[in-house]
Amino acid sequence: MKNIVCLDGFTLNPGDNSWEDIEALGTFTTYDRSTGGEDEVIERAKQAHVLLTNKTPVTAAVIDACPNLEGIAVLATGYNVVDIAHARQKGIPVMNVPVYGTDTVAEMTFAHILNLARNVSVMSADVRGELGWTNNIDWCYWLSPQIELSGKTLGIIGFGNIGRRVGEIAAALRMNVVAHDRFVSTTPAYPHEMAELDEVIARADFLTLHCPALPDTISFLNADKLALMKPTGFLINTSRGQLVVEQDLADALNGGRIAGAALDTLQREPPEADNPLLTAKNCVITPHISWATRDARQRITAVVATNIRSLLAGRPENVVN
Repeated sequence: MKNIVCLDGFTLNPGDNSWEDIEALGTFTTYDRSTGGEDEVIERAKQAHVLLTNKTPVTAAVIDACPNLEGIAVLATGYNVVDIAHARQKGIPVMNVPVYGTDTVAEMTFAHILNLARNVSVMSADVRGELGWTNNIDWCYWLSPQIELSGKTLGIIGFGNIGRRVGEIAAALRMNVVAHDRFVSTTPAYPHEMAELDEVIARADFLTLHCPALPDTISFLNADKLALMKPTGFLINTSRGQLVVEQDLADALNGGRIAGAALDTLQREPPEADNPLLTAKNCVITPHISWATRDARQRITAVVATNIRSLLAGRPENVVN
């Protein structure tokens, strides 16, 4: 029996997502978290034939300390937590879960867009507040402009599976869709327009990010790019926190140069207490939950089981290195 070790399984399975498909493939050990540093990771991983990780770094030192290691399965799409070059040098395939959350992330993107447009969470809290609805002389009131999405322009940066699905929802809501992607491989049937990056940023009433963190995308949304946005424009990021220069975004929000932002991801997670976005004006932040529906997590588990099964059969799938 092969030893299968999961270094940080809690977020994938906090108790509502069975491991049984993976347990059937070998002797399975899972840890909720491995936050004690590299020595702890090595101690837990050293007997593994298959190593599973979500956000725990699998460094060259960890790989070298695992003499039986045959494969590394990432419990996500992003695989930057693994030293894939070193794994490749040692002939160890690294496998990811390439498509599992298209609908889930797109729906969360629109949860944020709708909340920015109608201020649902703030209004709900105000209704229950000391000076809320019961003390208002009018039968209705609002604390911020109520924005209709129909006819507004949604700018999408990154037009892969998730970006295209976001555009499809936007088109159904009669929004104008304008997108930028240097590597468009599929053209959706719904009305949309492709444009250069700066044009998308400048035209968008709502600007949403759906691209990976690569050397040429990290920190691309800086003060200069934010200055192109409409002062009435909103930013949504359910992709990667590394895309945005956080201090520049906080400055733009606090200075009223853009109308608001909704973020599901930050550069560092959990964030430091002094992260400027935690106190920025008109900034809604959720704790990286766009991916986290039970449906999506079950799909991840199923694909990981398939990846391990294929590895043990000598035909590894979804190999990224």
